[in-house]
Amino acid sequence: MRRFPDSFLFGVATSGHQTEGDNTSSDTWFLENVQPTVFAERSGRACNSWMLWREDLDLVEAMRLGAFRFSVEWARVEPREGSFSSKALDHYAAMVDSCSQRGLAPVVTVNHMTCPHWFAKRGGWLDAAAPELFARYCAKVMDHFGDRIAAAVTLNEPNLPQLLSWADLPASVRESERAMLEAASAAAGVPRYRVSNIMLPEELDAMRDGMTVGHLVGRAALKAKRPDLPVGLSIAIVDDRVAGDDATLRDRKRAEVYDHWLRLAREDDFIGIQNYESALYDADGLLPPPQGAILNQLGSAIDADSLGGAVRYAHEISGVPVFVTEHGIGTDDDALRAAFIKSSLAGLLDAIDDGVPVLGYCHWTLLDNFEWAAGYDTIRFGLHMVDRKTFSRTPKPSTSGYAAIAASRSLN
Repeated sequence: MRRFPDSFLFGVATSGHQTEGDNTSSDTWFLENVQPTVFAERSGRACNSWMLWREDLDLVEAMRLGAFRFSVEWARVEPREGSFSSKALDHYAAMVDSCSQRGLAPVVTVNHMTCPHWFAKRGGWLDAAAPELFARYCAKVMDHFGDRIAAAVTLNEPNLPQLLSWADLPASVRESERAMLEAASAAAGVPRYRVSNIMLPEELDAMRDGMTVGHLVGRAALKAKRPDLPVGLSIAIVDDRVAGDDATLRDRKRAEVYDHWLRLAREDDFIGIQNYESALYDADGLLPPPQGAILNQLGSAIDADSLGGAVRYAHEISGVPVFVTEHGIGTDDDALRAAFIKSSLAGLLDAIDDGVPVLGYCHWTLLDNFEWAAGYDTIRFGLHMVDRKTFSRTPKPSTSGYAAIAASRSLN
């Protein structure tokens, strides 16, 4: 038997827009309903978790986990600029308190990509006042329930647009994104309607600059209320590897996509990583999956070793403890999911045994949910199925395997 450290947190992750439903004051809701749009379908009621969050926590408690990562929706807390909703803040405070009552550490993401509609109308993170507005919101969250949370993540995957710029996407996808943002700007009556997870190539650097300052002042606002609160940000990391002896392309990708954020995290309490796949590069480019490889719904080879590789790299550059805030597999074959979780955790334990400080692991995700532009039916990461009409939750067999590992804190 191999054991995880006693302080290691086993948890599960969710996000507000993808599960709560009816997030009508958000930028993403607006984009889902504009024409043309890149979204395959509207989020609608999602998993109805705004109403059923207690049932969701029942599921987490039944799995005997130790942490629940969820996001506070800025668009619900501040639906109009400068106007804060006590009802929304009380709702999230009740979630925090219910987590604690169930023995779950509340890990709160204050911005999981979606922002208020009014914020996007100002140009999102391109607006000079954006960081200050974000810091004000962070302070409101802390005032209401910050004394009772276990850790805070400021930004979720701020590097995702840079990562997607390395994906082999058809030119038509980029054209569709641009057309959607132009349509949104026209519909909102503003020069530039901008969001966090769909960016124009010529604005990537400026958006990154705004989000960088946003993280810094957001962290300061959180720490001002509670200096001992562990605060970090979470980035998307593919375990990028080299075939042969020419690492030029792989290293260029790392420099463009990850290094800025990993170096920024050196002043944080941890770096959150979100890993789903690996990629193999030679001197000429990305290599296709090996012949006969089993693919996930993202189209890449299922690779349980990717988590350990991503964790090692993140710690090597940042120098701070690592928190796996998301990791999972898009598949309808739950036997693959169960095996993937166990093998990936074995690789994570290898990294821990080699001296990498890893605070915890939150599996993505609790429920089959709204996967952004892909909608509901293309990619399924959940440990539980959700009936789209009744919203009933049904555990998949993989839940018991993960629960057993968490309960015993060990692997065979």
